[in-house]
Amino acid sequence: MSFTIQNILVGGGEPFFILGPCALESEAFAWEMARALKEITTRTGSPFVFKASFDKANRTSVSSFRGPGPQEGCRILGEIGKELQVPVTTDIHTAEQADIAAQHVDILQIPAFLCRQTDLLEAAAKTGRVVNVKKGQFLAPWDTINIADKLRSFGCEKFFITERGTTFGYNNLVADMRSLYWIRKSGIPVVFDATHSVQRPGGLGGATGGDGELAPVLARAAIATGVDGLFMETHSNPAEALSDGPNQIPLEDMEPLLNKLLAIHKASHA
Repeated sequence: MSFTIQNILVGGGEPFFILGPCALESEAFAWEMARALKEITTRTGSPFVFKASFDKANRTSVSSFRGPGPQEGCRILGEIGKELQVPVTTDIHTAEQADIAAQHVDILQIPAFLCRQTDLLEAAAKTGRVVNVKKGQFLAPWDTINIADKLRSFGCEKFFITERGTTFGYNNLVADMRSLYWIRKSGIPVVFDATHSVQRPGGLGGATGGDGELAPVLARAAIATGVDGLFMETHSNPAEALSDGPNQIPLEDMEPLLNKLLAIHKASHA
């Protein structure tokens, strides 16, 4: 199974990279991050999709930062995509948001907690956009075939599954690299989310913690496994991020990391 997203081939043997901050903290910040990542990925020759969330609806605390909302957030993402000529993606939480986002973004992302919500999958599928479904922390890899069947039944043939870790006791996730092989073996393109896989959900009491230093480690392992893409959130100053700071990779580390990942891919497929 392979398809294109603008000029990016998914499932063709070469990895692509979904990169960006966790949240749309402001319009100026989004542009700053997108331009920086465009320059980095151009230098490294890395196929690039820009990602940011307009609404962090699954935050631990009611007082946590959410974002600008669907109308404003999708407008920002759409303008970034057009000016920088890169595909853009964001997550949606309701069927109504699918229609709004589809007017501006190239890939609709289904959050892990909502991966089995049939109405949401149907709404995303019927927009005609590419759909990225985050595998729920509670699902076995082989259970994703049921998600694929739902999408196909709604007429969607351009989709992929993103592995983002599995619940392992309280406040902890484990990334099982076997999952990547099993999902891909079923004929579904698979992406590995290196930053959410190192989360410690609710680990800080009123917020999610994480082991951000392990994200590049897991990314290296995943690229050697043979994934179709890598998802990595990044921030110019993770310590001051308004969402998921402990898991995001510092922007200054992204270029050397991409070079290393591309070298591993080349070596493992020689």
